[in-house]
Amino acid sequence: MRFVPVLAVWVVSILLWPNGGMSQGLAQKPAIDGSHDFDFEIGTWKTHIHRLLNPLAGSHQWVDYNGTSVVRKIWGGKANLVELEVDGPAGHIEGVSVRLYDPQSHQWSLNYATSRGGAFSVPTVGEFKHGRGEFYDEEAINGRMVLVRDVFLDITPTSDRFEQSCSADGGKTWELNWVATDVRLDP
Repeated sequence: MRFVPVLAVWVVSILLWPNGGMSQGLAQKPAIDGSHDFDFEIGTWKTHIHRLLNPLAGSHQWVDYNGTSVVRKIWGGKANLVELEVDGPAGHIEGVSVRLYDPQSHQWSLNYATSRGGAFSVPTVGEFKHGRGEFYDEEAINGRMVLVRDVFLDITPTSDRFEQSCSADGGKTWELNWVATDVRLDP
């Protein structure tokens, strides 16, 4: 079984060789700069939120909120700040999200906090591909660690949609628990 270490050295050397051992004509495409992925959302939005009250508890009770979301660039566009304020039958929500772009990984981290909680939640990390943004994290819900997926979709110059889902089975199934539909208020 001495061929295994030799094979491993050979594979590693191929991977570390410039262009992964490929000829210049087959070089990989450079990663796309995603620092402007959230530019579509800069501005003031009328927001409607549809929220599941008790995620991953077999609940089918949803509540609705209406309000505004204001998104502005910071750090010359390498980050942005979202301020959310909505009201509904279940109360008032004030939230802030700081989205940070990592130029090395070409990914964003989304960091959310509410005025009630006073601290940022676990960041969701991901990127946009083909006009759709997908971001993931792992966090505690109802005392157990679950996967969380945030998705930005249906993006137009005047509207967009955000959905959050949770998975208690490692991503095999997802339960939708938060839908935000935004319509642009400013030109």
